[in-house]
Amino acid sequence: MERAVLSIQIIKNITNGFTDIIGEGSFGVVYKGKYNGKQVAVKKLRESSQLSETDFEKEVQILKLVDHQNIVKLIGYCCQREDPTEQRPSFGSRDVVEKFLCFEYVPNGSLDKCIYGEPSKLGWDKRFKIIKGICKGLDALHGQGRRIIHSDLNPANILLDDNMEPKIADFGLSRIFGENQTHTRITNSKSAMEYMAPEYLQRGQLSIESDIYSLGLLIIEITTGEKNCSDDELYTTDFTEDVRKNWTNMPYIKLKYPALSSDGYRQVEGCIKIGLNCLSKKRKDRPNSANIVHKVDQIGAGSSSVFHRKGDAHR
Repeated sequence: MERAVLSIQIIKNITNGFTDIIGEGSFGVVYKGKYNGKQVAVKKLRESSQLSETDFEKEVQILKLVDHQNIVKLIGYCCQREDPTEQRPSFGSRDVVEKFLCFEYVPNGSLDKCIYGEPSKLGWDKRFKIIKGICKGLDALHGQGRRIIHSDLNPANILLDDNMEPKIADFGLSRIFGENQTHTRITNSKSAMEYMAPEYLQRGQLSIESDIYSLGLLIIEITTGEKNCSDDELYTTDFTEDVRKNWTNMPYIKLKYPALSSDGYRQVEGCIKIGLNCLSKKRKDRPNSANIVHKVDQIGAGSSSVFHRKGDAHR
């Protein structure tokens, strides 16, 4: 699918002069608009985001590489010197490159707005659908020779469409690995620290397996409805131990999900096992994305044979 190269004037027309803000973060502001008769979301990157033209081109390239229902779809982009018709102060003036990304509009917002609290409120069927979609989206990044590392997988970067189908978004910190590359070293990472793998958090070592660790936390948070750390803490290992203690016991699962079928209970139990396997401290012990998708499909089809390597569920 071709992505349109858009001018600043077209971006202004799409967003009706940047009038409808639907999101805002450290990297930029997101506006709702309309392009070719369809609703879109336009992300304007802040000058202060320190995203270079090279990094911007890299993000666009990554989004061009992947066309999958669980990856947010890039429709067009703009990287252009600022609009000369805009009045700016003359002192200290310099050329400013304005950067915009135009995406499909995903109406139900980000995952972090709806998964926390009693898990039965959202309903297991929706939660399981979201888990399956995220796993398949990540496999689309990692698999088929692409080896794209997202590096900032967290609930705020998962969007939900009107059918609660998840879409992985925000590729500003992503990396593309070469065929034989196993990891890279990152300094001053801007990733969400509470979702970073231990080797990434402590040594700046980023790999495909770092994404798997983040995925494990996502799977467990979606399943349990619990955050992996409280708002006033940066990072904690107590969460994982609490999950091992409580959520590997069927009576506790039934307390939290009081009205599931036997298949539903097996799915919850299976997702907890998958999530815990992803959280192995040694990155070489974590499953790959293809294996995870296979296991999720298995438990969705009613199989209970999920990750039975010795010690996996209780490491």
